[in-house]
Order: sequence, then C-alpha cells, then structure tokens
Amino acid sequence: MIYLLAVIGALTIAVLFWRAFGPERVGVSSRRAPLAPDDDPDFLRKLGEQQQRRPDDEG
Repeated sequence: MIYLLAVIGALTIAVLFWRAFGPERVGVSSRRAPLAPDDDPDFLRKLGEQQQRRPDDEG
C-alpha cells in the first residue's frame, strides 16, 4: 500500500512539474499583459509629439 501511494505521489509531482516547466502547449497563444500608459513606449512617443505640436498656452 505504501508503494502504491509513493508511485501516485511521484506521478502527481511529475505531472505538476511538467505542466509548470514543460514546453508550451500547441494552440495556446501567449497573451501579452496590457501595459499601463506610462509603460507603453508608443503612447509616450505620441504624447510627446502632441505636446510639441500644441501651441504654448502659458504665453
């Protein structure tokens, strides 16, 4: 009985390690996490361009 539990435990650990560290599954797309606006380089570039084009309101 102890050997059976040891085998089941070893298989469970092997499956968990395989799922955690194994190769990517086929058909599962890895989605990029959305960036916050202050972390998005395209957003910051566009914001800088808009500020350069805007006339100075303090003048």
